Parts: sequence; structure tokens; C-alpha cells
Amino acid sequence: MADKADEASKEKSFKLLWILDVQKTPCARESLLYGSVGSLVVGVGNFLATSRVRRSCDLAVGGFILTTLGVWVYCRYNHAKLRIQQRMVQDGIKKQVMYEGSTMDPSLRNRPKSDSDQ
Repeated sequence: MADKADEASKEKSFKLLWILDVQKTPCARESLLYGSVGSLVVGVGNFLATSRVRRSCDLAVGGFILTTLGVWVYCRYNHAKLRIQQRMVQDGIKKQVMYEGSTMDPSLRNRPKSDSDQ
């Protein structure tokens, strides 16, 4: 049963230009979707404003490229920032588990000593 699910997921894989696996690459799907919508808006908007077909198509292609690259860079930046934050939290949890209850515990070091501790 699990083999059929693995085979189905391999078959659903979509590679763009036989290089970029859209389903496995973070931000690829969103970038392409926003790029296609951006190109449609720019192309149709320019065509309705000027009625020049060739220029509208050229601007639509440019809009696709700019929108796709813009969304890609923004998404990858946020993705990298999130991974750095996750790594910092994981390191903090590891240190907390390692030092908890020992004499090297930073939370015990910073607390002023009271009469009940002695």
C-alpha cells in the first residue's frame, strides 16, 4: 500500500524545463503562480490601455519574469530567515536540556541567593 503511494507521488512530480522540480523546491510553485498572474495583469492591462498586441505580449513576458524573480527572492529570503530562527531555537532547547538541573544552569546563576537556598 505504501509502495503505491510512493509511486503515485513520483508520478505527480512536475519538472520545469526538466531541471526544477516544482513540488520539491521551496517557493517554486508560489513564484510560478504569482508570475503567471502578474504577466496576465500586465499584458491584459496594457492591451486594454493601448490596443497594441505585440507590445502587450512583450510586457507580459517581462512581467512574468520580474514577478517570478521578485516573489522567488522574497520567499527564499523568508525561508532562509525562518530556518535560521528554527536552528537558534533548536540550539537553545538543546542547551536548556543539557544544563537543566546542573550547577552550570544559567537560570540558577542569575538568580540572587536567598536564605532558603543555604
